[in-house]
Amino acid sequence: MRFHGLTLVFPTGILLAGAALGQTSGTLPARVEFEVASIRPSPPASAASGSVSIGIHLDGAQVRCSQLSVKDYLGMAYNLKEYQIQAPDWMRGARFEISAKIPEGVSREKIPEMLQALLTDRFQMQMHREKKDFPVYTLTVAKGGPKMKEIPADAEADAEARKAPLSASGSGGPQGVSINLGNGSSFTMANNKLEARKINMTSFADTLARFTDKPVIDNTGLAGSYDLTLEFTPEDFRALHIRSAVNAGVVLPPEALRALDAPGDSLFGALNVVGLKLESRKAPLELLVIDSARKTPTEN
Repeated sequence: MRFHGLTLVFPTGILLAGAALGQTSGTLPARVEFEVASIRPSPPASAASGSVSIGIHLDGAQVRCSQLSVKDYLGMAYNLKEYQIQAPDWMRGARFEISAKIPEGVSREKIPEMLQALLTDRFQMQMHREKKDFPVYTLTVAKGGPKMKEIPADAEADAEARKAPLSASGSGGPQGVSINLGNGSSFTMANNKLEARKINMTSFADTLARFTDKPVIDNTGLAGSYDLTLEFTPEDFRALHIRSAVNAGVVLPPEALRALDAPGDSLFGALNVVGLKLESRKAPLELLVIDSARKTPTEN
């Protein structure tokens, strides 16, 4: 999307965090590690196309991650959102490729624990945890109930999908963003619409947080997966693009930031159409604070 000569590219990395991995957090008494693993700087994104593609691919014992920041990897490793990770600025910008092998007999649900060990060792990280009150939005069901298409549960198909090779990938460019969250779940933000397919409410709340001035926490109580579409005017759609860039730390010129001065209730109205709403409140959330770390990982 161009705004008076400025091209905005959606930041897609954090949207994939946790998409292809288990939702466990913490570590076991006996540390689980990758059998082998390498971390290397990502090649530069193509300047000619003005777009970027990222991804996570799991195939049997092989794990490949591309164009993700250290902060993205920390989010996957500790099951935390970006705003729950207090880290040096370079951890958001520098991108790395990870190629690793899961030890025989270890399930892919242990990947977060193995990532914890890998990041701590290779970047020689020192960290601590603390809690802090955050102003947040809670995603709740509006009066009248949800007005979305619920996808029927298929336990057998879901179990088979968890065993199959899985790719979670995203691409962003001037026209918008497309995210494949794996196992048939995806969303696109283009043509003045946000379209989600087979998405659960936790993932949807994470998606919404990219376009709001506060974190979004799922409080709907809805356990299923849904198809839904949110529609916006071109002006509101452009403002959502700009908010996403600001949330990702992109420095924008004043003329772009002025689009954020509008009332900004378009997202609230779009959610109401599908039977959802955002409520402002405060909530205590856990923080992971990175005290020190190497900018260059140790040798593979």
